[in-house]
Amino acid sequence: MQPLVEIRYCPKCRWLTRAAWLAQELLQTFPEEIRVLLTPADSGSFEILLDGAVLFDRRVAERFPEPKEVKQAIRDRIDPTRDLGHSDR
Repeated sequence: MQPLVEIRYCPKCRWLTRAAWLAQELLQTFPEEIRVLLTPADSGSFEILLDGAVLFDRRVAERFPEPKEVKQAIRDRIDPTRDLGHSDR
């Protein structure tokens, strides 16, 4: 089964659009390698998990993730030899 990327976002903060955009970016880069789930979460949350392991937490980082860093973190765990093209530069 494909790895599951879960994007937990705060609906009260209106971060669904940001979560959906990031999901689109990930699915364009990993169209057959991953599954993506958008999950409404606690107030102020924006987290990205891969098979339950936290890759990024907005509260800890005090910022939102860049797609490049999320793509690299996923690649490093599912296929470390894969070239991400411009996302690796």
